[in-house]
Amino acid sequence: MSGEDNAADLDHAEPAAPGFEEEGAAFAGEGAAPTGPEVIRAYLPSLPDRPGVYRMLDARSAVLYVGKARSLRKRVANYAHGTGHTTRIARMIAATAAMMFVTTETETEALLLEANLIKQLKPRFNVLLRDDKSFPHILIGGEHPFAQLRKHRGLKSAKGRYFGPFASAGAVNRTINTLQKAFLLRTCRDSVFANRTRPCLLHQIKRCCAPCVGYVSEADYKALEEDAVRFLDGRSTRVQETLAAEMAQAAQAMEYERAAALRDRIRALTAVQANQDVNPEGVAEADVVALHEAGGQACVQVFFFRANQNWGNRAYFPRTVAGAEPGEVLEAFLAQFYGDKTPARLILLSHPIPNADLIAEALAVTAGRKVTVATPLRGEKLRLVEDAARNARESLARRMAESASQAKLLDSLADAFGLDAPPARIEVYDNSHIMGTNAVGAMVVAGPDGFLKGQYRKFNIRADGITPGDDFGMMREVLTRRFARLLKEDPDRDKGDWPDLVLIDGGAGQVSAAVTALEELGVEDVALVGVAKGVDRDAGKEEFHIPGRRAFALPHRDPTLYFVQRLRDEAHRFAIGAHRARRAQATTQTPLDDAPGIGPARKRALLAHFGSAKAVARAGVEDLTRVEGISEKTAEALYAFFHGAA
Repeated sequence: MSGEDNAADLDHAEPAAPGFEEEGAAFAGEGAAPTGPEVIRAYLPSLPDRPGVYRMLDARSAVLYVGKARSLRKRVANYAHGTGHTTRIARMIAATAAMMFVTTETETEALLLEANLIKQLKPRFNVLLRDDKSFPHILIGGEHPFAQLRKHRGLKSAKGRYFGPFASAGAVNRTINTLQKAFLLRTCRDSVFANRTRPCLLHQIKRCCAPCVGYVSEADYKALEEDAVRFLDGRSTRVQETLAAEMAQAAQAMEYERAAALRDRIRALTAVQANQDVNPEGVAEADVVALHEAGGQACVQVFFFRANQNWGNRAYFPRTVAGAEPGEVLEAFLAQFYGDKTPARLILLSHPIPNADLIAEALAVTAGRKVTVATPLRGEKLRLVEDAARNARESLARRMAESASQAKLLDSLADAFGLDAPPARIEVYDNSHIMGTNAVGAMVVAGPDGFLKGQYRKFNIRADGITPGDDFGMMREVLTRRFARLLKEDPDRDKGDWPDLVLIDGGAGQVSAAVTALEELGVEDVALVGVAKGVDRDAGKEEFHIPGRRAFALPHRDPTLYFVQRLRDEAHRFAIGAHRARRAQATTQTPLDDAPGIGPARKRALLAHFGSAKAVARAGVEDLTRVEGISEKTAEALYAFFHGAA
């Protein structure tokens, strides 16, 4: 590593991955740091003529931009010139006070590292992919002789055959539903399968062949599994022809019940094919990525085609910087989007990108096979891209309309509550419990782009010193924990995590508890509003409580009132869901969960030996030591736990 000693403190990125050599440089001197081309020019003599990734930082050590380069020296030299840049690049150069560098062996490694750093650091001059979520797949397999059919998210660590990605969980569920009807594969867990003594309801409604009770042989089940795999691989015609021949044979043999079952399976296959929006004949596997830009915003539509079928699409709205070219936006999107996803063998784009060969090479490294990146000019592939581009245009138009409406609502909200400006971040709080048990506090977040579900938070009420059912004490605890964390993590309030408006589901008492909590932390400049049910607790008669003002109401049909109701209802929904999840978890807990030295394996052994946690609690030390894995010391500690003995 080269550069001055404090270079590593310039940002908070993780250490470079093995195989990378990191270089850094510190600010020159103390006080106000110099910025601009002169700062960048000072790095040139020490930069190598090799691939790598560079980071540009401002005077407060915040990362402005992350970029890759085939030659770090040549790329940085371009920035050192004070002229000839677009407005966006000129602004970035003018704000640069320091740079950091990581050298790599190849440009492909630089591209992959760049995508990782952009996701982690979120520099404001980069194109940023937001709302990035994993895609569900269908998994058939495992080590069980009767393979399970199920939905799968995350790492492909389980054994079996994966099919996807699907654009949504709903698309997966519909496909699994069809596969159940057509191929009668089991969907139950292995533990349920092992303990069945009679067929379940799925067999009764003809969605499972009941291998758990021996209604089908392992060989016949394997044939059904292979038919399902052929169907998901796109060889559905062969499957349907085989089923049709079997149905004809069953009818000739007057096995009408079996013929009817085969007919139902054929209908299920036909139905799922008919429900596909676009089924390209010449494109067996492809991801179609189309970009549309308007009004300084961008939308990227991604369509997934597998087995000559459309498996859904998803819209993304990356944050772009003014002046970014379409090819630049698409290239940045691809690098980040496929950071944790397996690309299709063919990726079709709406716009050519500057480094198509490099992107294809990097994606091939990720996928472990060849990946082709192309911008079609004619034929069926062009039609697929045009369809995706039309959807991108329409999605962006809807989003811009929603954003305009949201902006008007935020303006009216500021007027109604006497705020200095429309709130950029609104946090809404609510509590949920039953007689004080399993109490949960919830926070939902909204802003100019609507609800920000990735920033929702739940708080398991610890209830230290709180009387069960004390809503005021619960609200005080939630806000204390939330704002104490903010003071610790963002004391300068420059990360955008501080709310401009806090809405609380409750009246004067809740607002008073909130004010007390914030005053104890020294937070006095956050707007607080309590939303209380009005007369008869009817929606539309809400009263608003603001510290230092008399309670007031908004006109019954005021759009601002509907907006606040929607915010409050979302917090209520989230709080109830969190409470139900905590309550469900509590019902499966036993006293053994808190016993010292008792992990999952010992817990299972104890319950298997004694039959219940209550029987374990009544057992003596000698009885406990008879359980496999329970030593005398552990038995004494467990006995003391239940009986309070030393």
